[in-house]
Order: sequence, then C-alpha cells, then structure tokens
Amino acid sequence: MTQKVLVTSIFLHAGGEVDHLLRAEGFEPTYAPALTKRTEDELIGLLDGVSGAIIANEPFTDRVLAAAPDLKVISRTGVGFDSIDVAAATQRGVVVCNTPNVNRYAVAEWTLAMMLGCARHAVKNWTEMNAGGFKRFEGTELYGKTLGLAGLGGIGKEVARRAHAFGMTLLAVEEYQDQAFAAQYGVTYVDLETALEQSDFLSLHLPLNAQTRHLINAERLARMKPSACLINTARGGVVDTVALAQALREGTIAAAALDVFEEEPLPADSHLHALENLLMSPHVGGVTTEARQMSGVRAAENLILALKGQAPASPVNPEVIPTARYAVSAT
Repeated sequence: MTQKVLVTSIFLHAGGEVDHLLRAEGFEPTYAPALTKRTEDELIGLLDGVSGAIIANEPFTDRVLAAAPDLKVISRTGVGFDSIDVAAATQRGVVVCNTPNVNRYAVAEWTLAMMLGCARHAVKNWTEMNAGGFKRFEGTELYGKTLGLAGLGGIGKEVARRAHAFGMTLLAVEEYQDQAFAAQYGVTYVDLETALEQSDFLSLHLPLNAQTRHLINAERLARMKPSACLINTARGGVVDTVALAQALREGTIAAAALDVFEEEPLPADSHLHALENLLMSPHVGGVTTEARQMSGVRAAENLILALKGQAPASPVNPEVIPTARYAVSAT
C-alpha cells in the first residue's frame, strides 16, 4: 500500500522538484497549502491515513498527534519547530525534523536590510518620493556602531560577517562560543545585560522555547539605549510585543524592526500598525527562491530517510530513531 505524504508549505506544489523526489521513492504526496492560520481540527482532517508530513507552521499539538495514529514523520521546511509538541511526538515515536541553515544567507541579508531601513529611515524617504515630495529624513550610519547579536548560530554568524564588513563593533550572547570565529570577525562574547546596555542595534537570532519566550520584556527594553533599535527576525514570541509597543510609544528605545510576530498573520487591527517608529515585514526573512528550493529538498530528503527507517540529516528528536518502529517500505 502506497504511503501518503501531506505537504502544506505554500511554495511546494505538484510537478515540482520535491514532488518528483517523493514519487520517485514510491510515496503519494497530497497538497494542502497553509494559506491562513490552520486550526487543530482542520489539520486532523488532513492527516487521515498520512504517514509523513512536510509542513510550514501548523499546530502539531498533543491532540493532533493523538488523532493521527498513522503519522510517523513530521518534516519542517524551516528552522523553527515551536508549533510542534516535540515531547508528545517523541512519546508516540514520531520523528521530527527541521532544515537548519538553509535560509541563513536570506535571513542574514534581510536582517541587514532592516537595520539599514531603521538607520536611514528608508521607508519614510521612499514614501516621500513616491508621494511626489522631496523632504529628506536624516539617518545614521552603521559604520562604527555596536551591534549586539543575541544568538550566534548559523544565521547569527552570517549577520556578523556582513556587519563586520560594514565596520560595526560586534557583541554576541551565545552559550556555545566559537572562539576562532570570534577572533576572525572581532566578536566579543558578553552577557545579555551588557549587550542590552551597549548595543546601538540589538538583533535576535534565538529559537523560541520556555527559556526565550518574552526574553525581551519591559525590564530589558528599559536597559537599552534610548537611541537603540531592536531587530527580530527569529521568532515573534521572543519579544513581549505589548512591552515593545509601549517602549516605542514612550521613547524608551528609538525604533524596532520586526519580521516575526507572536500571532501570524498579524491581525489587521493590531496596535503595532499605528507605530511610526516600527518597521515591519510579513515573515519574509527566509523567503528567497534559493532558500525555498533548498529547504523543500532538504525537508523531503529528511522525510524519505525517516520513513525508510534511516537517520535523517537533521532530526529534532534523534532519541526516537534507534527504537522507532516505523521502518516500512514505501509501497
């Protein structure tokens, strides 16, 4: 019996490279693009008889997993997996995979774009010209400024490389310190409080978990320079959005740039839309042709290996693999 694979990432489609990969291995892909926020009940309906899923950010909760007894593998076309109850998946022997570093260049470039957007008031200047005006909004240079990086993994390092080329002073908050990299790019490892106090720009590159949720709260925003800019291209929940909005309104910090939000899509009536010193984009940091192509292929390769009972390249819960009872043929 052919195994069904559910594909929800909006950029994957029938006839594409991933589709050919799955069919060549004898799997039957079905496509249900997640165009809006998907409910648990909607997801449960899609998982009937499904052995593996290549997903975006659907809510794979304990309830969803309990209702999908045939599911053996969840493979993310991205880095974050906070929408998946990994503990519940592990308990049920479901392998969870992600695709780390596939979008690191894309996200790093977008981070620099957001920094420049804040520093040079890019949107205001472009909007002024498009409206037929010629008022100039004076900005500030990145050269000589201090960039604090909360997280110096794959993406954080790519941001550091680019910021180094701009002549910025680099601080990093990172548990696993790469001293060779730090020496090459002039990175100084510091604690978070030091980064908050000394950074002109603070850029977040952290996963969302119990330790990092609302890491940037009212107390920590108050420790930043009044002239500082906060940039988040990681996960929306790392920042307490209510506290950030208040800090921006009151001038606690000068500006912020967000590519990610606690609720996505961001509601049209969100109070964030009214903030003139907030630059926002719709979670597009990793949305490039190159990053999407690579993430789709890597996610498919992870899923194929896992469904064959082999170790995928990037399992989130590798402890499941040695004892998993899912090794079956594709047909």
